[in-house]
Amino acid sequence: MITVDTSGLGQALHTLPDNPRIVVSGNHVIPWELVEVVDRTLERYTLHALNGPAGLPDREGVTLETSFVGPGQRRSPRLRYVPSRLSLVPMLFRRTLPPDAVLLHCAPPRDGVLSLGLEVNVLPAAHEMVRERGGIVVALINDQMPFTYGDALVPLEQVDYAVHTSAPLVAAGAAAPLGQDALEIGRRVAERVPEGATLQMGIGAVPDAALAALTGHRGLRIWTEMFSDGVLALDRAGALDDGHPLTTSFLFGSQELYDWVDGNRRVSMLRTERANDPALIARQRMMTSINTALEVDLFAQANASRIDARIHSGTGGQTDFIVGALHSPGGQAMIALRSWHPKADVSTIVPLLDEPVTSVQQSAVVTEHGTALIWGHSEQDQAAGLIDHCAHPRVRDELWEEAHHLGLA
Repeated sequence: MITVDTSGLGQALHTLPDNPRIVVSGNHVIPWELVEVVDRTLERYTLHALNGPAGLPDREGVTLETSFVGPGQRRSPRLRYVPSRLSLVPMLFRRTLPPDAVLLHCAPPRDGVLSLGLEVNVLPAAHEMVRERGGIVVALINDQMPFTYGDALVPLEQVDYAVHTSAPLVAAGAAAPLGQDALEIGRRVAERVPEGATLQMGIGAVPDAALAALTGHRGLRIWTEMFSDGVLALDRAGALDDGHPLTTSFLFGSQELYDWVDGNRRVSMLRTERANDPALIARQRMMTSINTALEVDLFAQANASRIDARIHSGTGGQTDFIVGALHSPGGQAMIALRSWHPKADVSTIVPLLDEPVTSVQQSAVVTEHGTALIWGHSEQDQAAGLIDHCAHPRVRDELWEEAHHLGLA
């Protein structure tokens, strides 16, 4: 590993092929100093980042490539969205999206190894492919990045260049108070979670409310794609199984959370192809998947990724965890959402999706009005449950009329 300044890194980047594919830590841990050097140095390149935040370079010559769209990519004319379940993104690097360089955001070394800190995700796979192809591995070593374990560890000799910095990490601000609808949904979800279950939670107010309602449970385990401060609250309430690791692939939350995970061997950071592997998920005790969606139709098809046919986010790990949970002994998968979209002012329970489907065959759909049992029930019973128990009362008559037209009543 050679320590360089930004000018030295610029010289190294000139050895890359024309229009190289550069994989970068995404979400909230973009190594901005490295990205800025890339953008100054290279006229053309492809920047691959999951859930890219605002501020990414967006100019002629730059392709913003991803399988999960973030705010910094969402409306760009230079977006190249590659649909994929998150568990399969590492395979894309080997088959169709070979990377030429990878930019990592790391904690300083301990015992001769760096740590990827808050985000492991698809980075180990990209790192391995870059080394196999003779590309460049660059680490931004930030003394404010927490040191985490598991698949987060990177030997020093597997990094070509290092740039040192001391920069605060993006942390979540104080959460807005949960609304009454979210709290009611969280309560209904918690009622379906047995003691000792293993949890996966999506992102948003509704999953947060479900976690808040679970503090009275005991023996809970965590196997998830990401977690935030809600898991810290469960730990402090004594709700977690102390003898079982907290398994995740990336983290985002408060500085308090970051301080808690720093050097915490209970937290096991797994690479995506392990954390999101449906077969490994299925082995977890009473695996319970809690996700949300933009809308659900009367066939129990969920759209969690597109608005007006334009990609808003992506498939992500929702399908990976739904499949894994349904194969787990005692497992279940729930889609939890408000019955009415407050911004669009429309029902989230619709007759038939106009958008591509993100997931199907959940165990149940939960709104503030009630719970509809899905898997294992006839399509007519599924539709009836969605209308009578989940839909907002003002649209139930209309939905029943549509159900007759669709052959569901």
